[in-house]
Amino acid sequence: MEFLYDVFPLVLYFLGAVLLGVFIVLVVKLVSTVEKVNILLDDIEGKSQSLNGLFDAIEHVGDTISSANNKVTGFVASIVNKIFKQKRKNKKVKEYDEYE
Repeated sequence: MEFLYDVFPLVLYFLGAVLLGVFIVLVVKLVSTVEKVNILLDDIEGKSQSLNGLFDAIEHVGDTISSANNKVTGFVASIVNKIFKQKRKNKKVKEYDEYE
């Protein structure tokens, strides 16, 4: 039993030292991975900044097409509205004439 009291703390110290070593290796690898990710994100950010002009141009073209579409739709709607108004007026005039 006394043998266990002498050996058990040595085993625990050894396992603690191994665990500490593993943590140190993992932290070093984590720092290296974070640096690589940081470099990758900087590269992606630079490339996305270079595409901002293209996205602005696409947005401008989309706005122009939308504006033209709204004008054409409004024009067609006003023509259709005028045609149906004339038919309604003619129909009311005929109904009025029939009562007289």
